[in-house]
Amino acid sequence: MAVSEVGNKQVIFKGYIDGIPKETDMELNFSNNIQFNQQLPSQALLVKNLYLSCDPYMRGRMRDFHGSYIPPFLPSKALEGFGVSKVIQSDNPNFKAGHCISGFTGWEEYSIITKTDQLRKIEPDDHIPLSFHLGLLGMPGFTAYAGFYEVCSPKSGEYVFVSAASGAVGQLVGQLAKLHGCYVVGSAGSKEKVELLKSKLGFDEAFNYKKN
Repeated sequence: MAVSEVGNKQVIFKGYIDGIPKETDMELNFSNNIQFNQQLPSQALLVKNLYLSCDPYMRGRMRDFHGSYIPPFLPSKALEGFGVSKVIQSDNPNFKAGHCISGFTGWEEYSIITKTDQLRKIEPDDHIPLSFHLGLLGMPGFTAYAGFYEVCSPKSGEYVFVSAASGAVGQLVGQLAKLHGCYVVGSAGSKEKVELLKSKLGFDEAFNYKKN
């Protein structure tokens, strides 16, 4: 089988930081090529990444701190996070070439994924954009659903308060609560976010916690 090679654009994490992440803490790398039709590690996948999610927890991984539930990023390596990818080559019987999957992948055009137990196969649906599997049907949506229905589990008519309500999880919790028949109040950190909650996301009331 002939082996072909293409360029692999990557977002490289340059090194650990203390403050707010800056563009200069990362760099684009065009020099790392990827081989097609190569011998993959056992159970591994070669994928083309279609969508990547930038999430708040990634900030914590930019510190040299090993006491968290997830290890820090490795300097001089591509960032990683949740993504939607298309399988190009597979050594795993659960995933075939052409399948779309969601799970942890690299911030790069192509990735070799060896930890395949965390991947989820996406069933094709012309009515659901693939990007939804990083939001409503991804980690934020699952977190919102489990937190609201399994942990909070309020009754219709009760009051629900959502902190960080304009975030990826908070705004979904608020909408689930409204669908459940609750009165929903959210807090956010700016006038614009408060307006978003009340005018577009259906919250009954919202306030700026930095001013109130």
